[in-house]
Amino acid sequence: MSTCAVCRRSTDPGLHACPRHTAELRAWLAELPHQAELLEEFLTPAARPAAGRIGGTGRAHSPAPADLRALTLLGPGHADTHGPDDDGTIPIRALLDAWAGYIAYTYPAVHRDPHGTQHTAPCQHALPRHGATITGWCTWLTAYLPYALTHPWIGDLHRQLHDLTARIHDLTHTTPREHHMDAPCPACGTFRLVTAGEDITCHACGHHLTRTEYDDHTKHVLQAHTAAVAGGTAA
Repeated sequence: MSTCAVCRRSTDPGLHACPRHTAELRAWLAELPHQAELLEEFLTPAARPAAGRIGGTGRAHSPAPADLRALTLLGPGHADTHGPDDDGTIPIRALLDAWAGYIAYTYPAVHRDPHGTQHTAPCQHALPRHGATITGWCTWLTAYLPYALTHPWIGDLHRQLHDLTARIHDLTHTTPREHHMDAPCPACGTFRLVTAGEDITCHACGHHLTRTEYDDHTKHVLQAHTAAVAGGTAA
């Protein structure tokens, strides 16, 4: 049995992230493109001054400046920023780019030399099909997440994406709200199933369900309850 690199709970053999933290990784990668669109609004001056002239030309007041925090998150940069004036913010695309490059370098690729001999070596770099944008990198990382989950460093990716999304939520004020589900967890039986979107996770044991799996589970729970009531009435 393997251990989750985030919470140290037991997880499926060969994996280093439990269902709960795997679901969080998928959710963060899914929401980052939308969060980036919200951050774009911070780059436009928020307030326009009333019409006015100083000496016949110019504005009476300067417009409110763009938010530099959003500018840093959306701008260029590197994922290893450690300058003395750095507040620890890593630009979104730089972080995603760096992780994609790292994952690609660890991913085994097979090629043949001019003599026909087969070789296995790390990939040279990542190539997102949808372009080297925030959306493109999120799509690429989601596609390679099953591979990344087999490595202990998935805990570092989880921590960095958590810190990044938390910083963005502080600016956009759009933290996803969790909703508690009515059915008990099929794995541990507790009523701790919650969802913040399409994925459903048990906060007690970390069991993960898709929406379709939860709907099927709910039907079975209802059928079992109905049968139990019917049996009790007949008795």
